[in-house]
Amino acid sequence: MFEQLFTYPGVLSRHRHAPLVEERERYLAARAADGLAPVTLQNLAQELCIIAHQLVFPADGRLDAAAISRAADRWAPSQPYGPHARDLQGPRQRFIRVATAWLRFLGRLAEPAEDVTPFTRLVESFATCLRHERGLSSKTLRTYTWFVRQFGQWWSTHERPFAAVTVGDVDAFFLACGHRWGRVSVATAAKALRAFFRYAEHQQWCMTGIAAAIESPRLFQQETLPTGPTWPEVQQLFSHTNTAHPRDIRDRAILMLFALYGLRSAEVAALRLDQLDWAHAQMTIARPKQHCSQVYPLTLAFGTVLIRYLRDVRPQCERREVFMTLRAPWRPLSAGALHHLTRTRLVEVGYGGLHYGPHALRHACAAHLVACDLSLKEIGDHLGHRNPSATRTYAKVDVPRLREVARFDLGALL
Repeated sequence: MFEQLFTYPGVLSRHRHAPLVEERERYLAARAADGLAPVTLQNLAQELCIIAHQLVFPADGRLDAAAISRAADRWAPSQPYGPHARDLQGPRQRFIRVATAWLRFLGRLAEPAEDVTPFTRLVESFATCLRHERGLSSKTLRTYTWFVRQFGQWWSTHERPFAAVTVGDVDAFFLACGHRWGRVSVATAAKALRAFFRYAEHQQWCMTGIAAAIESPRLFQQETLPTGPTWPEVQQLFSHTNTAHPRDIRDRAILMLFALYGLRSAEVAALRLDQLDWAHAQMTIARPKQHCSQVYPLTLAFGTVLIRYLRDVRPQCERREVFMTLRAPWRPLSAGALHHLTRTRLVEVGYGGLHYGPHALRHACAAHLVACDLSLKEIGDHLGHRNPSATRTYAKVDVPRLREVARFDLGALL
């Protein structure tokens, strides 16, 4: 590997005779497979050479974060520019970051033991119930357990057993922590804690009656109505990304999945190459919320955009996810990255609505289908709704139709 990166004999000899040569070479080969550019690999090799000289391994050959930090503290001031620099944190943090990643790759990083408390075990048992008995989606599961862990962290400061929790303690938690959340988030927290204490009461972990006493703030009837850009704004979004730039080509395909197919961010992030059936012009979308899969036709417009991305932009790597980063190391886009991408694109076209994420485009898709006179059953099937009431929500926001009703002439009936 070093021969591929360096040609000068002195430099090559220095890397060959530094400590842990095999381990450094193996890590560089792995990063090269991830798609790192040669210049980036050369810089990484230089850093690994320094790190290998600075680290002192104990008998078991494993180092923890404190040992890496001490090595970084010894090395940073010795740099030629170190004594004259105003801030040594940049080189020091880079040393720690590279050393940590390298040792973790080698399996020689002593990870801190997980802090397992009695409350942690309660949350894990509750999560297992949500997953296997109630069949909740992974996103709902993460949301519920996050709020329950927030309560657990707050309760741990009281130094009292969980069996001693009272309704007053739950109210005190909302007073202490709820001010950081909006009304909808507080309502979600109340729903999560109500489910948790209902399970805890069934397991006889705490006194009865706590779950029934947890109340949610009032959510107004129209407060959760879906909002999103209008269809002309969506078309402007497509026009804005209709360029030859690699980022625009990739983002245009992603935005089409949100706005034309009404997919959720997790569904787009999980889309894989083997889910695309070009022979039959269709794609299979995994629906984690419904625990099923759904087949969609590959329209000519979207198929053309997707082929352009796969042929000209997507990196040639071993990953099977469709949408990848544009720079090495290649990795699939997460749901959070897709949210940031969508928000950025909506801001670029001057959208001024309340919601900017992928769900806003999903709402725009549903509203457009309502305006196209599709039935609620057809719209619900397209969006993957299990409950028809979820689709009926979109009928409430068809303002042009409501105005037509308001202008309806009753004639002689009055």
